[in-house]
Amino acid sequence: MVLDELKQYIGKVDPPHVREVEKGAIRRHADAVGNDNPLYYDEEYASKSRYGGIIAPPGFFGWSAKAIAASEGIVGLMTAMINAGYAGILDGGISYEFYQPVRAGDTLIASPKVKDVTAKEGRTGTMMICQFETSYLNQNGDLVAKATQHLIGRQL
Repeated sequence: MVLDELKQYIGKVDPPHVREVEKGAIRRHADAVGNDNPLYYDEEYASKSRYGGIIAPPGFFGWSAKAIAASEGIVGLMTAMINAGYAGILDGGISYEFYQPVRAGDTLIASPKVKDVTAKEGRTGTMMICQFETSYLNQNGDLVAKATQHLIGRQL
């Protein structure tokens, strides 16, 4: 059964993706999304805030999307789905949980894994729903955020 084949990927943790957080990258991200909060670029303002310095906006975690999409477990699962006839891949959305601010100078470690695969009957047939989870740790090993993404495979 296709579902059993896909479930072999559950729990597979891919090698982590590492990135140093730079002030310039924080500023460029904030500018790109139209966020002019001085916490993201004004050192004097940010130093007087409860954070004590420049922090990154919540959406900053998007940097890892391309690397994570190319991760072995995710690519393997998607390839198996396509080979089984589930070539209509849809983005089912992404949600984030934030635990600590990300600061300029931090090193972030993004660790993606396949969390779950389920089958669901839809109007046009069986759909495979894949759940991926990425944990973001800082250089101290503290969990700063977690992303949960769903991809839906349907038969064409």
